[in-house]
Order: sequence, then C-alpha cells, then structure tokens
Amino acid sequence: MTPHFDLIGMAVTDMGRTLDFYRRLGLAIPPDAEREAHVEITLDNGVRLAWDTVELIRTFDPGHTLATGSPRVSLAFRCADPAEVDRWYAELTAAGHHGHLPPWDAVWGQRYAVLHDPDGNAIDLFAPL
Repeated sequence: MTPHFDLIGMAVTDMGRTLDFYRRLGLAIPPDAEREAHVEITLDNGVRLAWDTVELIRTFDPGHTLATGSPRVSLAFRCADPAEVDRWYAELTAAGHHGHLPPWDAVWGQRYAVLHDPDGNAIDLFAPL
C-alpha cells in the first residue's frame, strides 16, 4: 500500500492571528481554537489542515527554526469569479494582512492575487477569467 496524502501542517507564531486570517477565508475553525497549541480541521475534500505553535513543535524538535526568505509553499483558494479575487484581496489587506501581489489577469487565463498569512506562507486567490 502507498501512503495516502492526508494533512497539511503549518507552524505558527501567533495562533489567534493565523486562525483569524483563515476564518476570514471561510474555513470552519472552531470558536476559541486560538487557545490551543494544535488546531486541526478537515476540509470538504477530506484533507486535514493543521496549525501548531512553534513552542509545541519545539517540545519534540528542540532545534526547530522557522524558514526565512520567500515562501516555499502556497495554499491556493479558488474563488467564484474574478470579482471575488479582488474582493477577498481587498478585505484581507484592509484587515492588515500582507498583500504580496495585487490582483491581475494572468496569461494562463485566471484572475490571480497572492497574499501572505501571518507567518509568511503564500496564499493564492484565483478564478477563471
């Protein structure tokens, strides 16, 4: 049997701010989850998404250090239409989240934008043109 892809795990420095960001994107994260060192949800497609505080990670990996520089991973969120890409980008940047690349019409036929979550992970918003 081959391994079954099941979970995306992300290290966070501020659980409350991180969960606020993903709640704004519409993810169903339980209330008061920001009090936990590990938070996990199951997405509609069955894949789990989890966040762990750096402090928790260091309990089993004391040498853990955070990556620096440009993001190495992107989470992409499909929007209903190009106007939603613009709306979500505007809403999240107005809430103080870092907008990396403002919405544009990409040559591959999508309206596209890139933000960073509170820990610098790339969050792509896209919709077919």
